[in-house]
Amino acid sequence: MRKNWAMTFSPHRIAVLALDDVVGLDLGTPAQVFSTARDAHGRSLYTVDVCTPGGRPVRSTAGYQVLPDHGLELIETADTVIVPGIHEGPPLTDGTLDGEVAAALRAAYDRGARIMSICTSAFVLAAAGLLAGRRATTHWAYADRFRRLHPRVDLDPDVLFIDDDRVLTSAGVAAGIDLCLHVIRADHGTEVANRAARRCVVPPWREGGQAQYIERPVPKVADTSTATAREWARQRLHEQVSLRDLAEQSRMSVRTFTRRFRSETGLSPAQWLLQQRTEHARLLLESTDLSIDQVARRSGFGTASALRQHLHVRLGVAPSTYRRTFRHPTP
Repeated sequence: MRKNWAMTFSPHRIAVLALDDVVGLDLGTPAQVFSTARDAHGRSLYTVDVCTPGGRPVRSTAGYQVLPDHGLELIETADTVIVPGIHEGPPLTDGTLDGEVAAALRAAYDRGARIMSICTSAFVLAAAGLLAGRRATTHWAYADRFRRLHPRVDLDPDVLFIDDDRVLTSAGVAAGIDLCLHVIRADHGTEVANRAARRCVVPPWREGGQAQYIERPVPKVADTSTATAREWARQRLHEQVSLRDLAEQSRMSVRTFTRRFRSETGLSPAQWLLQQRTEHARLLLESTDLSIDQVARRSGFGTASALRQHLHVRLGVAPSTYRRTFRHPTP
């Protein structure tokens, strides 16, 4: 039985499609992040390969050319296709895309593959016709241009990434890391994603959205940060934490604290607390045998009913269903 189980193991196949003027960091992100995702036996859960149109070299924005091992045929068998960001070219200037590339992306989606964009490659997915009528995001600095070229897309430039069924888009540059970790978490659970994040020396998830990174005329002042209050609250997720309690930890008025908190995290204190409690509940469901009632109390939801309600709103499943999906027994 153990031998048969081992023989059926097959890693998830990822094709990274590099186009001319590909962003160097975006191109390297999928291989770096997904290569750190491993199962309990130390086996890689994903394979990552790079392709280009015709298998030809393409320019990168980092001062080097990319010499791929594959052409567009790689996309035909991939489980997930990721398009890194670009800095030049028709998708950015006039919203068009090479017909062969567009057809390959549409065919991949039509046969059930997951399609992802990092940063400005949302322009590529939109030009391929994959974002019409969907929510999507891209780098905040390109939001106005994106809206002009693709008015049928529901663009939200305030978030780090958006998962809309099998089409996923992310914000600028490092948000590609957030998106890759989100996919690992969705595929294999919080524990595997957290281990991958530690290997990459990045947080398992970042709080808030792009709002905290948009340029502002007045810089933030370090000694008035709400970070201390956030860390204090993380240690007390099982307790009832009020807005006044948080403000007192930062020695601010409630009004000032709320404004500063949203500026730093992109979320209200209540939204942030709910996010933290949900993630903690997910971790407990995956990594412990605590009852649903105990998980609800330890994560600050109080009752199993409240936990079920919030988990269903955020993830679309009940706690017991989530546990069955991500708490895999040892083979």
